[in-house]
Amino acid sequence: MEVDFLLIGQGLAGTVLSHRLIQDGHSVHLIDDGDPNSSSKIAAGLYNPVTGRNLVKTWLADILFEEIERFYHEMERLLDKDLVHSLGIYRPFVSYEEQNEWVAKSADPQFNAFIKQVFTQSRNKGVKDPFGGVLLKSTGYINTLELVNGYSEWLRERNLLTKAVLSEKDLVQTKDGNWQFKEILAKKIVFTNGIQARNNTFFNWIPFIPVKGEILTVKQDYYSSEIINRGVFRIDMGEGIGKVGSTYNNSEVNLCPTDAGKKEILDKLEQLIEKEVIAIKDHQVGIRPGIRDRKPVLGKHPSKDNVYLFGGFGAKGVSLVPYLSKQMVKLMVCGEEPHKEVNINRFFKYI
Repeated sequence: MEVDFLLIGQGLAGTVLSHRLIQDGHSVHLIDDGDPNSSSKIAAGLYNPVTGRNLVKTWLADILFEEIERFYHEMERLLDKDLVHSLGIYRPFVSYEEQNEWVAKSADPQFNAFIKQVFTQSRNKGVKDPFGGVLLKSTGYINTLELVNGYSEWLRERNLLTKAVLSEKDLVQTKDGNWQFKEILAKKIVFTNGIQARNNTFFNWIPFIPVKGEILTVKQDYYSSEIINRGVFRIDMGEGIGKVGSTYNNSEVNLCPTDAGKKEILDKLEQLIEKEVIAIKDHQVGIRPGIRDRKPVLGKHPSKDNVYLFGGFGAKGVSLVPYLSKQMVKLMVCGEEPHKEVNINRFFKYI
């Protein structure tokens, strides 16, 4: 079998990039190990244009958020699945000072496109918001588990996916620069396998920082048509079930749920929601593929022919991947370099 692109990894990055390539008329094949604990399958899938402790606009928010829902709705039609959940995000204020700051931001053209309303008094029954809060728009979550699993089935039906644990020795470069994996001959290979990309000699010099995140599914006598986000997020899944997270741990990176992580989430949830937790239904762990400078990595290997990396999206993959996948296709097909902030050449000094 001969293809234009062989993608290593079918998480969110591999799913979106391969779809872009197929749309543009290129032939692809994907190799994936089927890891049920991949970050794409565990992630809550939030997209939010205003993030961080200081509540600043996400990098390239005005461009990124034009693409997000449009792209994922396209995937809904392709897979016939319900993937996009457009919900407001309500963030309670903790002081009058913060309230005043957001009243001012609501008049700022940089922010008002993403602000639905600023409340100066409590308005959300069941939420601890004595100073009011801000309701953000162009927000919600993507069901990434349904997306990745649904697309996996779509690929298998077309014989475009091989389930295998890839060893670097299984990849052989031919004399003409193509790459061979068993019976598959590819013109170019792209590593889209998240944190696992650091385990091969092609990209072990990239400063990946794996980050452990824990998420709880809890039962509470509480319902909200919005995502509540302060310290932790709470996504209402219906029937008194909420998904709550997440932690950020880069010191003990493993797939073991911890009592400390559970306590951290529950303590922050208690500060946010008035109703007590009746039961913990699930406790999940994922490893995010972070990068030292907190920006993704797109680009071509500096010396290996036809070898590329598309990864390092951390906790913002849902927001970043749709737009940056378009840049990645332009790089691989036309040689057009991506934004300097995400270009792999910023790390060439580490080789």
